Amino acid sequence: MAADYYKTLGVDKKASDPEIKKAYRKLALKYHPDKTKGDKTLETKFKEISEAYAVLSDPKKRNQFDTFGSENFQQRYSQEDIFRNSNMGDILREFGFGGGGTAGGFGNIFGNGFGGGGRQRNTAPPKGQDLEHLIPLTLDEIMTGVSKNLNISQGGSVKTISVKIPKGMIKGKKIRLADKGQPSPHGGANGDLYITSNPIQPIGYEIDGNDIFTKKEIKLTESILGTKVDVITPLGKTISLNIPAGTRHKAKMRLAGLGIPYMKGSKVGDLFVIIYINMPKKLNAEQKNLIEKLVQTGL
Repeated sequence: MAADYYKTLGVDKKASDPEIKKAYRKLALKYHPDKTKGDKTLETKFKEISEAYAVLSDPKKRNQFDTFGSENFQQRYSQEDIFRNSNMGDILREFGFGGGGTAGGFGNIFGNGFGGGGRQRNTAPPKGQDLEHLIPLTLDEIMTGVSKNLNISQGGSVKTISVKIPKGMIKGKKIRLADKGQPSPHGGANGDLYITSNPIQPIGYEIDGNDIFTKKEIKLTESILGTKVDVITPLGKTISLNIPAGTRHKAKMRLAGLGIPYMKGSKVGDLFVIIYINMPKKLNAEQKNLIEKLVQTGL
């Protein structure tokens, strides 16, 4: 299973660089080979925390890890890539461990290619470049899912691929199509293709995460006495909504489970109806007379 480097070091995803370094120092003091006396289980633990620190202490690698997640990150980076430009021997000497260039047996655990010192081990050819593609989606397509044909430039030619967009692909959500990116220039695996949702602004609705908002206008008398209004859901169903007496301007009425489904699981967002009260700008004589009578009643 792919490693979660934050859990490995026992830090929060928002941890600062000093917090990450402090966490690694504490674990390195506990699991360093100089102290574990050849215990293979503890040596494995030391490898894990060192790999986690090499990634999270490097802003570029940490950003890649946060963006693509554990599994995809480890498909993109070999161990040599992870430790490249990260001289762990120097870092450990800073923490108080000796041992010359191998930091007390450290190089023997990871091999001579570790930390930029000595000859690197043979590695598989690097993957091709990943591609990203923004796909416009209507609200209906986001709610129900859709299959689309996309024209993708891959390896100098345009290819048409069919992609199934799952329901719940709200703004910024991505799906990964393995091996659909650029070919490797060195004979390695193709990169991946990431499809990112770019919703089209729907008429009459606003999207906020998995919730949908719409507006409904009522008269002043309807807000005072209460009324019923018809609301058309994003999927075209008409619902009769009860507006209670005394409803205020911009009140939100919640219709549970009529929003956008989540990509994973069975949870569904809500539809909110925002009530706007149409305040008359000018009264005729009869209306003004009636209002004045209401004033006399203390209303």
